[in-house]
Amino acid sequence: MLQGEQLLKLLKRRAELLANVRRFFSVRDVLEVSTPILSSAGPTAPYLDSFSTQFSAGNDSKTLYLHTSPEFAMKRLLAGGSGAIYQIAKVFRNGELGRQHTPEFSMLEWYRPGFSLADLMNEVDALMQQVIGLPAAVIFTYRDLFLNYLQLDIHQSEDETLKQLALERIAGLTADWQTDRDGWLEMLMSEVIEPQFKELKTPVMVTEFPASQAQLAKIEMNTDGQPVARRFELYAGGMELANGYDELCDAAELRQRFELDNKSRQQQGKPPMPIDENLLAAMQSGLPQCSGVALGLDRLLMLHLDVSDISMVQSIPFIES
Repeated sequence: MLQGEQLLKLLKRRAELLANVRRFFSVRDVLEVSTPILSSAGPTAPYLDSFSTQFSAGNDSKTLYLHTSPEFAMKRLLAGGSGAIYQIAKVFRNGELGRQHTPEFSMLEWYRPGFSLADLMNEVDALMQQVIGLPAAVIFTYRDLFLNYLQLDIHQSEDETLKQLALERIAGLTADWQTDRDGWLEMLMSEVIEPQFKELKTPVMVTEFPASQAQLAKIEMNTDGQPVARRFELYAGGMELANGYDELCDAAELRQRFELDNKSRQQQGKPPMPIDENLLAAMQSGLPQCSGVALGLDRLLMLHLDVSDISMVQSIPFIES
């Protein structure tokens, strides 16, 4: 834990960052909201693990989950007619600890009814420029990155080709390593391609992810006739900072995705998660077309202060809490 002048400097820089973020949204008439941290449902995504706790009142007992993102609750507000909203929230993810990961961190999340994905990307870029003075981002499609850095067309390649390339390019992988197509793609992206973004000296936005990686985004056909996810990710300083979607508004399709996620969790030996029926009911009542994005504020502060470990931007690091 930092002490004295170093601690005070960090506290002031974090306060300044939050004030600048709030000023950014105030002039755009985006309303700040607050939603519950605890929920009776949690994310079904196999790559996310939630913290759980037990609520007890008399003879009643109920499992609750600390949110990994305020997304589900914020979408219920959107369906209720909130209009454009943002939230600065503490979020929690079990099992995540490293130089860029910590089980408890700060997230900025916002939703823009009526915004296209391009509109939201422009707003994210404006926030990065105005709040911490970064240059304008450059934009690549997911396919173009694999073509540029690995000479590989993801729409034409076989799973075995991806595996062999990963074994060749990623240290520590063994021939018996098991994962699916998206697993190989994600490893090549994170271990081989992303580290090279630093050389560009500018933020990078990646669009047109494979449809199998849509998560909670819509899917569309791109100009090449390939189904792609209507989402983007933002990278800067060698880190992923934000993940944005043209939000899926179809409750029936979202339920199917949740159920497929839970099947995948069980195949991986993980427990299935309760599906958020409140979210699905709100979507059925009318979630407006909107685009939304989540941005890691601790990583943004890391970038602003030019430090390489997330514990260096926490007033009291997780390992000392």
